[in-house]
Amino acid sequence: MSWKAGLSRNLPILRFFACPSSPSSNGIRSWYSKNYDTLKAMNPTMPLLFRTTENAMPAITTEIDFTTDDLLRFMLQTNKFQNSDGSTALDRVEAARAYLQTDWKTMRRERWAHKGFDPEHPMIDEVDPDWKLDPAKRKDLELYIALKDAADEQMRVIQSGPNGEYTRAENTLLMCQRVDLWCAGEREVEEAVKHLYMLGKRFNSEERFKDNVQYITEFYPGASDF
Repeated sequence: MSWKAGLSRNLPILRFFACPSSPSSNGIRSWYSKNYDTLKAMNPTMPLLFRTTENAMPAITTEIDFTTDDLLRFMLQTNKFQNSDGSTALDRVEAARAYLQTDWKTMRRERWAHKGFDPEHPMIDEVDPDWKLDPAKRKDLELYIALKDAADEQMRVIQSGPNGEYTRAENTLLMCQRVDLWCAGEREVEEAVKHLYMLGKRFNSEERFKDNVQYITEFYPGASDF
């Protein structure tokens, strides 16, 4: 029972889909009705949604915080970087490996190297479109600019594959958030929930993102007429 008590610490939501009358959804309907009270008692703030419609594919979905790094590792491990003739796209493979080595911690620190200026200001193109021509800013932000330009160029190469290669890989990875349960029994439904829990434990863990926390250090006022 212990893993059920940890659902809300690793998953933001669980959505159950089923047909209200089809025997193919018997397992998911039965499991949900038998386990809802227990799960809700253990995870009172976690939404456990049940959606039904005629002829629905019985399934469970959740939300996993996959990062760009996760996507690139997935593409490398499954050989998704391919040219139109089926050969491995070495340029995109090399770009992906280089992107995975990006020193994001240093980039975040160097972003603030020029006091009172943020090169990632949401309206930088309007506020200071020529900031790179300023000698003082360019000098202070030299390392940031080098890291940012390298990462941007690597991502441009990574996303240059044919036939929507990058987008298709994104969609494939996102489908890991869903488990189809056509004609599944209650045991299979429980295993599916446990599988999503384990994914959440691996990819949604707060410990995983502790080094990526960014705190607000600047305040940009809104429209003056508000």
